[in-house]
Amino acid sequence: MNVEIRNLPSSKGKCLCATSNIQEGTVIFEEEPLVSCQFSWNACCKYKACDHCLRPLETAEENVRRLTGNPLLELPYPECCQTKQLEITSCPACGIQYCSEWCRTTALEQYHKVICLQTLDRSKVLPLEQLEETWKQMHYPPETSSIFLIVRLLARILQAPNSEEAIRTTLGFCHRTVNEEAELAHKFLGDKFIGQVGLLREMIVNALPDQKIGQFLTSEGFQSLIALIGTNGQGIGSSPFSAWRQNVQKLDLPPTQKEEINSFIEKIYDDFENHTGDFLNNEGVGLYLKQSCANHSCDPNAEIQFLHNNFKLSLVALRDIEPNEEICISYLGDCELSRSRHSRQKLLKENYIFECDCVKCVTDIKEPDVTSEEEMSAEDED
Repeated sequence: MNVEIRNLPSSKGKCLCATSNIQEGTVIFEEEPLVSCQFSWNACCKYKACDHCLRPLETAEENVRRLTGNPLLELPYPECCQTKQLEITSCPACGIQYCSEWCRTTALEQYHKVICLQTLDRSKVLPLEQLEETWKQMHYPPETSSIFLIVRLLARILQAPNSEEAIRTTLGFCHRTVNEEAELAHKFLGDKFIGQVGLLREMIVNALPDQKIGQFLTSEGFQSLIALIGTNGQGIGSSPFSAWRQNVQKLDLPPTQKEEINSFIEKIYDDFENHTGDFLNNEGVGLYLKQSCANHSCDPNAEIQFLHNNFKLSLVALRDIEPNEEICISYLGDCELSRSRHSRQKLLKENYIFECDCVKCVTDIKEPDVTSEEEMSAEDED
């Protein structure tokens, strides 16, 4: 292992530090999440993914036909598709689908047994179904998180052989003061829905009533969980067509065929945009214990990638990293990183409640305190 978790001074949390030289492009580590789930609207819109690892359940050709609206489109090189449909299985009780028997049994052992029991009585409206519908009305696409991270976290504790150890693991994520958690919960749900925190909590209590998780189902404990998923949730994306494209581009083809397939792929992406827009992937969110210790920098030396087309996270070095150097990622997207220092600070303070003092922010400190939008307006007036 070429990285370790260290405690920062003055109770400022944790950080990831390199223990040896890491070259640019190196996969620093890979990690599976403590829990993860697909976004509710993403699943509702027929993006078919394994309920455990988010691996696509569509073939690349099925995926392309759906996203282009062309049911007759055929993909060449079908051997480049990674989807193994013969291995797809489902829970015999509730019918939830998985990409493999391993994912089905792992989910059952970790959390699904508790959740599955809540879905079997079809004679009444079920608390988890009510919860999902309520959540969907709060979070229209583009989605950024899911209340079902909390459901799976709690189900994991209930199913754990040692529930106290499972609780300690959950509490291992970065925690905030009560005031900070309240502010994060408010930001996470937004002004329109902040009054429904109690409703969400009540629905989860109805679905998972158990004294083992009582500390998380008080008003304060539930607010803490919302803050936890809001600040630690890591987006996950998978795509059967993207995996097919990457495999095709590795083929040793003659130059003419290379040019033809590249033009074909480019045309497909144009058709995607015309028919579906930007939402092409199976999308979800996960909680990663090690990755959550990586602090933010506006000039990061590492980035998160999903190289396995499922929920396994890879942390990749963006440049050479020296021993004892802190490994930082960006909590902002590429577009947000290109904004002014003032805009970056505003976003980080609103969403994560901290002021960034990275090298880039220190260098840019003499910039005027205006947002990027204000700068653009001033340029337009000139």
